[in-house]
Amino acid sequence: MDDINDIIEILKTLVGFKTVANEPNLDLIDWVENFLAAACFRIKRIPSPCGRKAGLLAKFGNGDGGILYSAHSDVVSTEGQDWTSDPFVLQRIGERVIGRGTTDMKGFLACVLAQARMCRDMPPAKPFMIALSWDEEIGCRGIPYMVDQVVPFLGCPDLVIVGEPTEMQLCLGHKGKVSYKAICYGEAGHSALAPNFKNALHVAAKFILETLDLQLKLAKSGARDDAYTIPYSTVHAGIVRGGVALNIVPERAEVSFEIRHLTKEDPANILNELDTNSESMEISTVYQYPGLSTNETDPVWKSLKALTNVPGPIKVAFGTEAGFFANIGLRTAVIGPGSMDGDGHQPDEGIDIDQLRKCSDFCRTLQHGLHSVLRVD
Repeated sequence: MDDINDIIEILKTLVGFKTVANEPNLDLIDWVENFLAAACFRIKRIPSPCGRKAGLLAKFGNGDGGILYSAHSDVVSTEGQDWTSDPFVLQRIGERVIGRGTTDMKGFLACVLAQARMCRDMPPAKPFMIALSWDEEIGCRGIPYMVDQVVPFLGCPDLVIVGEPTEMQLCLGHKGKVSYKAICYGEAGHSALAPNFKNALHVAAKFILETLDLQLKLAKSGARDDAYTIPYSTVHAGIVRGGVALNIVPERAEVSFEIRHLTKEDPANILNELDTNSESMEISTVYQYPGLSTNETDPVWKSLKALTNVPGPIKVAFGTEAGFFANIGLRTAVIGPGSMDGDGHQPDEGIDIDQLRKCSDFCRTLQHGLHSVLRVD
């Protein structure tokens, strides 16, 4: 079986595990653990606090250095999407394969696992490592439980490749994100007497308009990075819930909102621009992940980009787990097959087989030519 058929067979198995974010992923983790154990990898399983999910760290080879390939096991839900076939049964249509997670990001994981299986018969000069997390799609929930164990178990890699879909372009930056919930308080009362009571939805509406004003301010005078499609930090209110009946003044409302921030801006300072000290409101953090702002002058990136044979480097609008690795001092980039804009999170998500070939070639070339990538003249 040639390499691409091997990758597609692995991807077919991975897609078949219905690892929707916030749901169990243990069947996939068991399969990957057995797959890597058969390839003579040393493996550490890291359970989630709830015990229904887990992540893996795996290593072939000894000592420090080498490459750490990072992926997440979860996929977004297909609920409400119109698929033309079963999302969890891989379909090949011409030079594409269709299935949930093919682009984001089981295609990358399949390429890495196919390469990992070759290590036993063709050992690389430096260690080959894998980090596989859970619940990335709902705010990078799993990786915080794993990242402190990366260096103690795997050693210090020379390079971390986070395989989110960039169409194999070298990505050296993305924004960070903090998700919040604002609880707005009012007074319950009969709507016939509505002016006599504080309406929690009015409190929420006022707050939402404040987020809009702040967004306009950030766009006009906030920090900028023109490498991004939206070159400034953003404030976005996405969900409002409140009220129980039309004839009752709402006493409680919730606003879910987020700040996606350039790494040069502190989200706490942005939040402080809002009127959050009102007795009628409480704000709590739901989750957060750091941005990625890689030192673009590092000569390693020029050598790495040369292996991709595509334009770059770029910065992307979506978040990844890369910032967690960078924040513990590891040289980290995002490179992976597939198009987030074209396929990520969409019905009939798919990936071009040529993208899988390019990813496989990149991983193989990098693994066996790492010394030349790292060499600085």
